[in-house]
Amino acid sequence: MDELGELAIGLLIVLGLFGVVVPVLPGLALVVGVVFLWAFVEGTGLAWGVAALSLVIGGVGTFIKYSIPKRKLNASGIRNSTLILATAVAIAGLFVIPVIGAPVGFVLTIYLVERSHGDHEHAWQRTKQSLKAVAASIGIELAAGLLIAAIWFGVAIFT
Repeated sequence: MDELGELAIGLLIVLGLFGVVVPVLPGLALVVGVVFLWAFVEGTGLAWGVAALSLVIGGVGTFIKYSIPKRKLNASGIRNSTLILATAVAIAGLFVIPVIGAPVGFVLTIYLVERSHGDHEHAWQRTKQSLKAVAASIGIELAAGLLIAAIWFGVAIFT
């Protein structure tokens, strides 16, 4: 692949990383998909190895992105039914408020449900836990995306 093509791939990877932080695009999936596109164009065994590794890193990152924050939320006393409702509202929030609808919908739902079970202080403590979980989830996904980007960059530049 020529330099212009690799620059385009690099910019698409950066766009995917941006999509992790600001949930407009499916960020990590875009990063993995772009690496697969690069591997297809390159056609070498090394490129396909990088693509396979990116898929594994993306899969592990996605699993960890959901499992660690969920465990912490459950440990803080937030029930699974509340998490399911908050997730459903977050998905709807993507369409109602572009860019920030998912995290706002998730956190606001946690607050409202917890507020219905107790006072403001109780609800606010649980809401702070949900904010930390959202931040941890984004951080985990970003770390996976950055690792994939670093591996791709190293292989693309040094081969």
